[in-house]
Amino acid sequence: MNVTASAISLNVADPAASAAFVQEHFGFTEEMAADGFVSLSRPDVGFNLIYLRTGLPTFKPAALAGHHADGLLIALVVDDIDAEYDRLIAAGVDITTPIETEEWGERYFQVTDPCGVVLQLVQWVTAPA
Repeated sequence: MNVTASAISLNVADPAASAAFVQEHFGFTEEMAADGFVSLSRPDVGFNLIYLRTGLPTFKPAALAGHHADGLLIALVVDDIDAEYDRLIAAGVDITTPIETEEWGERYFQVTDPCGVVLQLVQWVTAPA
């Protein structure tokens, strides 16, 4: 198998609102969009981030079309967690989980987009085992 690209697709109530949030605060760029669909990318992330409007009739498998992107988060590893924290606070972004440091060396905080998708920024203060 030769994988040439990857994407994460999330069902949300308002794809445009989620897309605008990651464009404004995380530097993603819109690759394509249609009614109920937005695909975004960042050259340093390694996957496209796709938002689909919950309940799209074209969603497959159909049994999951009405499910919301709930109970998951998008984690992005950064070089300077404190600078990112300060930048987002200065931009008026509500912090869902303030900076914490886990005993295994993961320092992180979380924000939530307008549709409830959690984005977690992480910096490793000690190398993961």
